[in-house]
Amino acid sequence: MQFYTNSHPFYCGIDLHARILYVCILDTLGKTVFHKEIKAHPEALLKILSPYIGKIVVGVECMHCWYWVSDFCEEHKIDFILGHALYMRAIHGGKTKNDRIDSYKIACLIRGGNFPLAYTYPQEMRATRDLLRRRTGIVRHGADLKAHVANTTSQYNLPPNQVNLKNVCAREKIKTTFDNPVVQHNVDLDMALLDCYAKELSKAEYLIEQQAKQHQPVYYQLLRTVPGIGRILALTILYEIGDISRFETVQKFASYCRLVKCKAESAGKSYGTQGNKIGNAHLKWAFSEAAVLYLRGNPAAQKYLVRLQKRMSKAKALSALAHKLGRAVFFMLKHRTVFDEKRFLAG
Repeated sequence: MQFYTNSHPFYCGIDLHARILYVCILDTLGKTVFHKEIKAHPEALLKILSPYIGKIVVGVECMHCWYWVSDFCEEHKIDFILGHALYMRAIHGGKTKNDRIDSYKIACLIRGGNFPLAYTYPQEMRATRDLLRRRTGIVRHGADLKAHVANTTSQYNLPPNQVNLKNVCAREKIKTTFDNPVVQHNVDLDMALLDCYAKELSKAEYLIEQQAKQHQPVYYQLLRTVPGIGRILALTILYEIGDISRFETVQKFASYCRLVKCKAESAGKSYGTQGNKIGNAHLKWAFSEAAVLYLRGNPAAQKYLVRLQKRMSKAKALSALAHKLGRAVFFMLKHRTVFDEKRFLAG
């Protein structure tokens, strides 16, 4: 966890909502100079902050509507920081909680150097990252639709469908599987959604790839040199990382990707692990998938996994392989070098 420790003449904490803002401004002595609710509109916020531009830092909690405040501060050359929602939730303990108190606490955290920082994602890449995450959600819903078709087949004790519903011709065959017209209509609804998803997702994937070639063309090509990392995994890793230079060490990068577990210890006693879900879930998924795909059709990698399994279970061996891939990706992007499999498997 990193804290914001820079000093400013004024500190502004905003309790952010979709329609309102509760703004609190403190000076260096902790005196409240402004504490009021306003509408969530750039003109109203500029009217308040304009006397302090160049002397103030604005901090908000990371929630769904922080984008416009970040862009607003960047446009008007105002220092902006984003608070990690999980850590701020742990700090914001109290018997009474409301917008007025929360905004004051945020300002106090900034002034005291205890404001937990989250990464302020760059504006030019933000929309593409959101589209990629949206695609992931739709693909998972498509998998649920395919599972529903398989479950319906089992429900009526019919032979398993030996087809891949990813293909258009396979989806056409399913439309004549059931004799009952109501059941068939239920499955046809799944097929119609899958047809729509396949058409629209191909357009979205093409657009995302073109954006990646403009935003980070070198990183994208380097990621594609890793066996097991295809187009979608490369795009996911690229856009979830953003700027690799924001990670000082490979340990911090691995922790952000949820590739390591942290021990919970106190008074010399170990209480297992904690914080396993703190970090980026999308990167955890990407490297876990990459580890499995890296083994496919790769005898050298499979032999390496067998060596790992002599010291641990298969699940832990796959996690260790994912961790190793994450470390390799960090140094590849840091030094702008392609993947070296001989060096990777030599350790």
